[in-house]
Order: sequence, then C-alpha cells, then structure tokens
Amino acid sequence: MVSKLRAERIGGRIKEELSEMLINDISDPRLSGIFITDVKVDRELTFADIYISAVEGIQLWREIKSGLEHAQGFIRHMLAERIELRVFPRLRFHWDPTPERAASLDKLFASLQDEEAQNQNPQKTGIDE
Repeated sequence: MVSKLRAERIGGRIKEELSEMLINDISDPRLSGIFITDVKVDRELTFADIYISAVEGIQLWREIKSGLEHAQGFIRHMLAERIELRVFPRLRFHWDPTPERAASLDKLFASLQDEEAQNQNPQKTGIDE
C-alpha cells in the first residue's frame, strides 16, 4: 500500500502521460476531441480511474468508451513504459460531466445577467408620460 500523496502523484503522472499520448501516439478517430479531467489511483495501485470529457459532450460517450476499451491494452503498456512501477494499475474509464455542467451554469448566469440588465434599463415605449 502506498501513501495517499504517492497515489495522487502517480495519478497526476498518469494524467499527464495519457494526455500527451492522446495528442501524439493514439490515432483512433473515436478519441479525437477528448480530454482527461482527472485520474484517481487507489492506494493498493490496483486500479486507475480515469475521468474523461469531450468537446461534443456525453452524446458520443459510448463511441469514446468503445475506443478507449479497444486501445486499453496499448495505453496501459505505453503508460507502464513511461511510468516505472512494479505493477501497473488496471485502467477504468468514466465520464466526467463537470465541464458540461460548468458550461450550462455559465449559460444560465449569462441569461440571468442579460435579464437583469434588461430590467434595469427598460426600453421606452414611445408614449410620453
């Protein structure tokens, strides 16, 4: 069992290396436009939970997950070559809805600001009061 800090460092390193691999080494079109939002490694180094998001959103998650599972052996092998560990954790992929939620909150706040601005500056109706 490793310390919590070491597990976090390993997760950060996996995130960094995998992000670089997605740009330079993995050419599967199903995996274009995705990004790694977080990697959590358990303290026994059994699993690395990799959280993914995409520009297109969750609509393509099945296709993205299929591509990731197809390339999982290659990805794990390449990561094990780049990160020296006695035993490399198995990879599990999860959808991270955080970026989509943030975008929808931004839209909501923008619409509320527009509505507030319109209420503070009502347009004149053209009738003299």
